[in-house]
Parts: sequence; structure tokens; C-alpha cells
Amino acid sequence: MPTTGKISLYFHLPFCRRKCPYCHFYVVPQNEESQKTLLEALELEWQLYRHRTHGQRIVSIYFGGGTPFLMGPSGIRQILSWINPPPGTEITLEANPEDVTLEAMQAFAEAGINRVSLGVQSLDDALLKTLGRHHTAEAARKAIQTTAEAGIQNITIDLMYEIPSQTLSSWQQTLDQLSSLPITHLSLYNLTIEPQTVFYKKRAALTPLLPSSDESLKMLETAVQTLEAIGLHRYEISAFAHPGFESRHNTGYWTGRPFLGFGPSAFSYFEGERYRNICDLKKYATALKNGSSPIDFRELLSPTASLHERLAVQLRLLTGVDLRDFPVDPALLQNLVSKGWLEIDDHRARLSPQGLLFYDSVAEEIILI
Repeated sequence: MPTTGKISLYFHLPFCRRKCPYCHFYVVPQNEESQKTLLEALELEWQLYRHRTHGQRIVSIYFGGGTPFLMGPSGIRQILSWINPPPGTEITLEANPEDVTLEAMQAFAEAGINRVSLGVQSLDDALLKTLGRHHTAEAARKAIQTTAEAGIQNITIDLMYEIPSQTLSSWQQTLDQLSSLPITHLSLYNLTIEPQTVFYKKRAALTPLLPSSDESLKMLETAVQTLEAIGLHRYEISAFAHPGFESRHNTGYWTGRPFLGFGPSAFSYFEGERYRNICDLKKYATALKNGSSPIDFRELLSPTASLHERLAVQLRLLTGVDLRDFPVDPALLQNLVSKGWLEIDDHRARLSPQGLLFYDSVAEEIILI
């Protein structure tokens, strides 16, 4: 069939050796039986929904988790063999630094992986222990270098700030190490203490150790300045990249590109409907084996609600939005301008510097209309 649009695929591979104390994603321990169960279920789900990719160009495939690295190159190769993605597809694998070896990364590259996301989080050993991570700063640096040596040139890392006991000085020391590392992209997150996590249970003890709001703001400003100075340009609220290495997959989320999610707890967005799979590997697999839908949540937004949500999400991009694509009430936009959160130039709207800092409030104003 002729290509009429673009689509992305996401695979949630939930295996982890252990769950980090701040993590709120659905993860399970890995073993041979559970991996076999997942692969069989994923293939059934792919067969169930593959028709939705007909006439669409697959522009990105993302293996997230969990720790998708634990599926091994053979598992990734098997999944990609069902899809047969076109040349040039961005194919990302998440991995933890402590697992990376030259042989493994070479094998993943041969299987089709051309982009790797490493969960570095910090380059401060004390803070890595606070976060419950099982790698050192040296291991993280080595993992990045090894991934590049394996021939994977598109490397993104996650970094986190607002960690308990983190100081401006320790944050600057982490940032200062980035210029010598062969990374092309960086995702910057402030630690959020989510319900159903170990950190949430310990929040009374942890909260007094968190950086103040002034320190947090300074950490963000320092990060933006440091990253821009080394050529990692901010193109989205929390994402920085060398030119040409912006995440195609995540850009799809921000611009409303349809995507299909596979695996337990995976979300999808297709034909205006958002839905999520069962957050339980056994129940997810059983449903598919029985010929039932693995979906346990669906939401079809009204055209107005969908428009407002797309506007809020796309405003995360620093390039902003073309207002001709978003026929919303001008009073809403003027309200955001009057608060100093939005700048409008002709038909283009983008977050102001203040709006970037208060994005959650901006989104709330837009979506709750």
C-alpha cells in the first residue's frame, strides 16, 4: 500500500534485575520463562495490530522498560524480524551502564539498534547510591565510550537533578564531565517522588534533604548554559541534542504522531484514541493467547479536548506551534500572554522563558478549558 502518513512503535520490555527506589514504571524480574512468555505475547499482539501500520511509514521504534537490554540481541532481532522496518528508521534501546560490554553492544548494533539510551542519572558516586543505582560514575563514562566503540554513534543519556543531598557544586561537577563524552542527546529530569515507590514511602525523611526551589532553579539554569556551550541545544523543555540528533521518537509524542505500544502497561495513541495495555505480564499474555484484547483502559477525547491537549504538548518544543493549526479561543492565548508565559509572533506561539519554568501551570490552563 502507498505510504500516507508516519507512525512510531513502542515496546515495553519490563524486565529489571531490581527496581530503583524512585521508579514507578511496571517492571518484573527477568527469567527464561517470563522472557519466553513475553516474546510469544508480543508476537500475538503484533499480528493483531500490524494492519494499523499499513500505508504508514514507521519512522521510529523504541524499546523501553524496564531494562530492554536484558532481552538480549536475539530477542530484539526476533521482534525486528516481524516488523522489517524500512532503512533509516530510528531504533532505540534503553540500557543500564553496568550491563554494557563491547560484545553486547556490537551484537545489538548488528541486530538493528542504531540509538542507545543509557540511564546514567548522575556522575556523582554518592548520589548514584542515593538513587539506588548499581553503577559508578566511572562505569557510566566507560559505558558511553564502549557504546560508541561498538559503532552506535547516536547515544543519549538521562541525567537527574533535585536529588536528595545534591548541591550546586556536585551538579556542576557532573555537568563538567559531559564535554569529553561522545553523546549526541541528553534528557534532563528533576526527581519526582511518585506514589507506589520506595522513595514515596520514605518521603518524610527525604523531603528535608531535597534542594530548595532556588537551588533547583539554579541547577536548571546551569545545566542549560553548560549544555548549550558544548553544542547540546535545548529543543524541548527537557531534551538537548546536537543538530540532527533530536529524538524522532519523542518528537512524535510532542507533535501528535500516532504510535502503537506493545507489551504490558504500554500506551498507544491511534486515530484520536489513547489506550493502555494490562499492567500485568501474565494477564496480558493470557488475554492474547485467548484471543482477547490486552487493553484495559481507553480514552477517546472530544475534538476540542484533543485540540487543547495537542496544543499543550506541542508547546513543549522550543520552536513552538503554528497557531493556524490550533484554532483555539484567542482569549485563552491572551491569558497566557498576560501571565508572561507565552509569546506570540505573527502566527507562531512559543513558551516564554518564564513559561518554560512553569510549563505544568501552562498545560493545566490549556487542558482544563
